[in-house]
Amino acid sequence: MLKYTVKRLLMMIPALIGITLVSFVVMHLAPGDPTNYVTDMNPKASQAARERLREIYGLDKPIYVQYWNWFTSLAKLDLGRSFAPDRRPVKDKILERLPVTLSLNIFSMAIILLITMPLGLFAAVKAGGIFDKASTVFVFICFAAPSFWLALMAMYFFGVKLGWLPISGLTSLNYAQLSGWGKFTDLARHLAMPIIISSLGGLAGLSRYLRSNMLEIIRQDYLTTARAKGLPENVVLWKHALRNALIPVITILGLSVPGLVGGSVIMESIYAIPGLGQLFYTAVMSRDYPVVMGGLVIGAVLTLIGNLLADLGYALVDPRVRDSAFR
Repeated sequence: MLKYTVKRLLMMIPALIGITLVSFVVMHLAPGDPTNYVTDMNPKASQAARERLREIYGLDKPIYVQYWNWFTSLAKLDLGRSFAPDRRPVKDKILERLPVTLSLNIFSMAIILLITMPLGLFAAVKAGGIFDKASTVFVFICFAAPSFWLALMAMYFFGVKLGWLPISGLTSLNYAQLSGWGKFTDLARHLAMPIIISSLGGLAGLSRYLRSNMLEIIRQDYLTTARAKGLPENVVLWKHALRNALIPVITILGLSVPGLVGGSVIMESIYAIPGLGQLFYTAVMSRDYPVVMGGLVIGAVLTLIGNLLADLGYALVDPRVRDSAFR
């Protein structure tokens, strides 16, 4: 298994090069220029000033030279400096906001997994019953409703009407004066709505996949044999049936890893949370190429790691895959 993992990690290198090359070219083909963001709002900015800025940013060089300079810096784990007026290193900007985005999405994923497995399992076991019909209506409403609309409705109802939860930001104004428990409670109250709203879409999709797979598996002969041997029903369902039903779900979970960055853009923008998604959105709007490429690199790495984790997860739940892949 270690040999297989190392082999897959080495294969990620050419894949990462191809992804970054295409992303770099497409980004530079988009209309607009970082110098426009600086000079368009300044009526005194001349064409010479704009050309000087292009030279400072390195945009006067051919695109292949720009990519080579950027990639050689990336090989040294240097993502360059932002084109924003602060000129801060991109790595510092990302590391500053990454914990917020990871916390937001890890908690969302935990909620999805904790609810999806029992919801999908019981819906399949009680197929056609009241619980199955009620859960079907619930998950289809969650799946059909746009996340941004749910976020706005939650802000209005729980934040404006009832005043239970704050509607924006990560902390309150008096956060520094709070005790340790007060700081934890304040953070939890600010993150409650974004975490719950971002969990609903994934919860709906995964529970339907799990229910569909369970409906097929609980009719299989090997489960009938397990029951005939006298195994308790909970062991048959949770150990034998659920383990096989999770195989396609693992693929979806692996492909959802890149959503830790891309999927947080909407929630962080609506709730004004200073995370990586908001940073990436701002960089795209201002044509801050180094920050955009930094976000794309993280997304590409997460995609490749997600595929690897999906393959390893296959091996853990299906011995046939383990025997063939890790031979």
